[in-house]
Amino acid sequence: MGRGSGEALGNTMTVTSIGLDIIEIERVRRALARQPRLAARLFTSDERAYCDGRADPASHYSARFAAKEAVAKAVGHHLRWQEVEIVSDRRGRPSVTFLGESAAWAGVTRGARCLLSLTHSRDYAAAVVVMLSPPPSLPEDEPTRSVLV
Repeated sequence: MGRGSGEALGNTMTVTSIGLDIIEIERVRRALARQPRLAARLFTSDERAYCDGRADPASHYSARFAAKEAVAKAVGHHLRWQEVEIVSDRRGRPSVTFLGESAAWAGVTRGARCLLSLTHSRDYAAAVVVMLSPPPSLPEDEPTRSVLV
């Protein structure tokens, strides 16, 4: 089974919400050109370094913007831009790091997890977020049921 499957999660996590966002890359490109401080307001220094180091920074900024919007939709609450950081591992797999109060809003302080997928084409960037939560604690006399993800 692949990463994020019920087997990989030990059958202990439940899908609690999903967020999806898509944005036109050209719209982000124009906004960044019109407002030079916009990138600093929306993205962390690490996100800016990553995007600015790419051949087409606007497509990478767009994907990260879509990811932050998808996270907010999945969490059900608008989060501070600088407190939701989209990072990539050595293989390029994206993930979300919650900082400050956003960690509590997202439930990560209670064991929730966030799965993220990013994509972009010539014209659009999109992101999908799946929020996973551990099952609630049950009293000792209640049977436990596993939920496969």
